Amino acid sequence: AGQEVQTENVTVAEGGVAEITCRLHQYDGSIVVIQNPARQTLFFNGTRALKDERFQLEEFSPRRVRIRLSDARLEDEGGYFCQLYTEDTHHQIATLTVLVAPENPVVEVREQAVEGGEVELNCLVPRSRPAAVLRWYRDRKELKGMSSGQENGKVWSVASTVRFRVDRKDDGGIVICEAQNQALPSGHSKQTQYVLDVQYSPTARIHASQAVVREGDTLVLTCAVTGNPRPNQIRWNRGNESLPERAEAVGETLTLPGLVSADNGTYTCEASNKHGHARALYVLVVYDPGAVVEAQTSVPYAIVGGILALLVFLIICVLVGMVWCSVRQKGSYLTHEASGLDEQGEAREAFLNGSDGHKRKEEFFI
Repeated sequence: AGQEVQTENVTVAEGGVAEITCRLHQYDGSIVVIQNPARQTLFFNGTRALKDERFQLEEFSPRRVRIRLSDARLEDEGGYFCQLYTEDTHHQIATLTVLVAPENPVVEVREQAVEGGEVELNCLVPRSRPAAVLRWYRDRKELKGMSSGQENGKVWSVASTVRFRVDRKDDGGIVICEAQNQALPSGHSKQTQYVLDVQYSPTARIHASQAVVREGDTLVLTCAVTGNPRPNQIRWNRGNESLPERAEAVGETLTLPGLVSADNGTYTCEASNKHGHARALYVLVVYDPGAVVEAQTSVPYAIVGGILALLVFLIICVLVGMVWCSVRQKGSYLTHEASGLDEQGEAREAFLNGSDGHKRKEEFFI
């Protein structure tokens, strides 16, 4: 029976560690040589032949020869020869495959996104082996992109493009480009997050430091402005009149100290960017504390007067009803038995001369 050598193919990620093993059967101490893909001798029996410190002899025994390669590179890829020199030379080749994991994708935008329009994003992985698979995600939902690849020697350059419509609410949203291939551990990927920059016209709204303003108070108006790009200048004015001399306008804030009724009016703040213009209004009414107190004290008298008038009206209605009822009860009322009055002329004669067939005639006065 002849001597035999057995090897196994090895796959390693670039920069990783690979172990190349030669299994020996019925080894009798003959010479064992391990060569790299360029047919350069790495080890002659247990002795280093090639000065490459990345290769280390891990084991040399009658049953197995094992070498270790650290920091694997693409140029290390190929067939490693394990040869046993006897009367009949035996050799086997262990194929080393080096994979290249994708780096973090590079995401770029083609042109500035504006509300109501479309944005186009490009994702690029310049180097991977095998070619990386690119996917897009937005709000945890996958977007459909168009991918293309180009082989450059032993590695691939892969790109993907995605387009979608945007609105102002999308500003600050996150879109993810994910790259995967076999060089990465199972379940792992390389991702790059892109923060959407959507430009839109400004909006403005005025907030007052207090709801009710009285003479002598200090009022602070704040103009809350949104927009992309953010308006860098805010203008304050008061209708067709100029601002009070005491007013202090600093950016988004307008301060009105020592208010008087002459400060009444409609105050506006205005902001603009290259996409539009915004304006907000605030109507200022300064109350006189003395007038407020007088109005509050006059309310009870008005209520009392109304109640008294209602009582007098009710009393008059009761008196009119009583008089009407008393007048209605007076008068003469004749019974049916006095029907002979029309023939006799008077009630008494009708009573005395009534026919025998009639009942007793009676007359009542109320």
